[in-house]
Amino acid sequence: MRLTILGLVVAALACGAPVDFEHDVQPLFAKRCSGCHGAQQQMKGLRLDDRESAMKVIVPGNSAGSTLIVRVTSTKRGFAMPPIGAPLTEAEIANLRAWIDAGAKWPATAAKAVAPKHWSFLPVHRSPAPDVRYRAWIRNPIDAFVLAKLESENIEPSPEADRRTLLRRVSYDLTGLPPTPAEVDAFLADNRPDAYERTVDRLLASPHYGERWARHWLDLAHYADSDGYEKDRGRLWAWRYRQWVIDALNRDMPFDEFTIEQLAGDLLAHATVEQQVATGFLRNTLTNREAGVDRAEARFEQIINRTNTVSTTWLGLTVGCAQCHNHKFDPISHKDYYSMFAFFENAEEQNIDAPLPGEVRPYLEALPEYRAAREKLLAEYRIPEFEAQWEARLKQAYTNQGKDLEWDFQLTEFRAGYDGERKILTGDATNRSRREQDRLIDYFVDHIGPDFSKNKALAESLKSVREKLQALAAALPPYTQAPVMETDTSISQSHIHLGGDYKNVGDPVEPNTLAILPPLAGEQHDRLALARWLVSPSNPLTARVTVNRMWQEFFGIGLVRTSEDFGTQGEAPTHPELLDWLAAEFVDSGWSMKQMHRLIVTSAAYRQSSHARKELESRDPENRLIARQSRLRLPAELVRDAALSVSGLLNPEIGGRSVKPPQPKGVAELGYANSVKWVESKGADAYRRGLYIHYQRTTPYPLLSNFDAPDSNTTCTRRRRSNTPLQALNLLNDPVFFEAAQALARRVLLEDPQPQTRLDYAFELCLGRPPQARERERLSRYLDSERTAFLTDKKSAAAMLPFDIEGTTPDQRAAWVATSRVLLNLDEFITRE
Repeated sequence: MRLTILGLVVAALACGAPVDFEHDVQPLFAKRCSGCHGAQQQMKGLRLDDRESAMKVIVPGNSAGSTLIVRVTSTKRGFAMPPIGAPLTEAEIANLRAWIDAGAKWPATAAKAVAPKHWSFLPVHRSPAPDVRYRAWIRNPIDAFVLAKLESENIEPSPEADRRTLLRRVSYDLTGLPPTPAEVDAFLADNRPDAYERTVDRLLASPHYGERWARHWLDLAHYADSDGYEKDRGRLWAWRYRQWVIDALNRDMPFDEFTIEQLAGDLLAHATVEQQVATGFLRNTLTNREAGVDRAEARFEQIINRTNTVSTTWLGLTVGCAQCHNHKFDPISHKDYYSMFAFFENAEEQNIDAPLPGEVRPYLEALPEYRAAREKLLAEYRIPEFEAQWEARLKQAYTNQGKDLEWDFQLTEFRAGYDGERKILTGDATNRSRREQDRLIDYFVDHIGPDFSKNKALAESLKSVREKLQALAAALPPYTQAPVMETDTSISQSHIHLGGDYKNVGDPVEPNTLAILPPLAGEQHDRLALARWLVSPSNPLTARVTVNRMWQEFFGIGLVRTSEDFGTQGEAPTHPELLDWLAAEFVDSGWSMKQMHRLIVTSAAYRQSSHARKELESRDPENRLIARQSRLRLPAELVRDAALSVSGLLNPEIGGRSVKPPQPKGVAELGYANSVKWVESKGADAYRRGLYIHYQRTTPYPLLSNFDAPDSNTTCTRRRRSNTPLQALNLLNDPVFFEAAQALARRVLLEDPQPQTRLDYAFELCLGRPPQARERERLSRYLDSERTAFLTDKKSAAAMLPFDIEGTTPDQRAAWVATSRVLLNLDEFITRE
């Protein structure tokens, strides 16, 4: 920040003006001097609230020799202070000089200033629902807080949305899918006073609820199906963690358990397979497979990522800003950062068997025959003998690096490409499990090394072994594995890394939490203790941060807009009492996510119409006062889901492996050395929900990128919503949407035999409502004009829908495909009202 504050204070002191140091000066001295990263590095965290620190840049009685004066009088870019904003005035500099020349007297009674605690670090306070005038509007306590704010601004809430809009809204918000015409009809016909609440309960019980809310959580976990970085190798079993998230949400696993299992499920007593699978949350970090990268550096970057991800996801703080130095705005020290970092330093990556229901028996029945065939094949080609020689040479290169360049290269490639390489290079082969030995042999057969490569006949022989081993494995029934975490007991001490440099090791630190927050309970400081601390009643952040993100999903913006930053540089809550009431209710409800979602969507605030109000356009353009609902463009995955759903193409299967639906040519080819292979999924797999689309970090599915899906490199707490020409082109020309238009046309022609009511049916399918008279008339004219055009262009007509439908002609079918494309491209279709 600028030094102007100090200049003004010193001016008062130098002029002899009456100043109460404790009241007028001390709070200002709590401010930090430097305001940008470069200045922070140069000034080494100078604080003006601390005499010892301040005297590092001040020579009492000698202003000319004081670094502070040299800096504030300099014009050198990157050196002058303040680093940003206007320089100090001559009068302000004169005041500083006078104060220093007079001895820079620091009152003996002055203690180090302690700024008041930021609101988010204070305990959660549950206020009673406020009194309001318009009590009839209130449906639950949420509304009292919202209405009190509106009444204080002399604003009335909006009327409730019509029932069709309300059903479509809550269906998208809870399941991510549009209501079917049958569901709309049933809701409209239900005259019971709790008809809406019954619908909400039905949607919460839907297995699609877990899919809808898993997408939000996977953004926080920055889930992807590939490693990232240059090589961006695929992750065969990443989806198993996604499966766990969906199942946990559908079961309404309490959020405290949800937290503990993801961060430390492997440390729970008698941990189950599913509890271990939950730790896949920590496996979503990027993995650098570049052979030239120092493996210690690569691992350091992964732990940095885990520390930052956990801190943002649960604490809503920019803890990562303290990686290189003390946080310049929040009370988070450099030591605090590496104390958090220490929780993850002894966490090691591992894969375990995590079969799905129905996989175990077929696999075990086929396993003896597979093992016998494998062992016979390995013995026939002397693979164990060759692998032992290769491994010995690899270890020799590890302990004598620089002696043999060929084996040095093989070593760096092995360390980059083989997970758990350190155990192989430093461990005893006799202690390996069969799985570990099988995996090492498979790696050897793929990477036979320089010695065996020189023997052409042997190299060809080993290549044939690789192909036969792959064929054997492919014949085995599926047996799912999962990426998890486990504790590496060989790592016992963590350190501060000065300047955030993995090589620059400073003082040792023990695993611990942020000093500004309540202390960690107990003597055991491990990931399990951290997880329990995050969801302890004394922690004021986790519940606040989590309910704020819920609100964000239902209203478009959180009560705190900066859902990633609850620190001093974040935005204050618009409704602080409501935020704390929701946080307290979340904990008191037993951390039930479904209960909180039900509470929000059954409130009068949520049910309001989303129609814009002229009188509020300039006064509250972002609807922060919640005088209406917000009109939101569907998230990327849901845009595609909606098209597949209304067209009848959607495969509603829950969970399972990632899929690769059709995408434009040339996208996968952008990957490293043409290594990304996009083999299109066939049959029903091509029509699965967007949640299951394989996410390749370096070449993501274009639709997802066009509609603002995050890049999955770091945690994402809130997606942006853009409106670009690429999105319109995507909806109009993408093969997926053209096929959806074809299927929608076919569905309308088959399911509604009456030509005069087909437009109404198409509208009901796509928008959940009948068309208005003007809409019907315009669309009818368009349908007729398209049919006329296709009568003379029979080739194009045949290409639009090459399926015969009894009672229709090619021009009629083609015209309906064109009309379906219009409906699927409507703004209303891709918008949640």
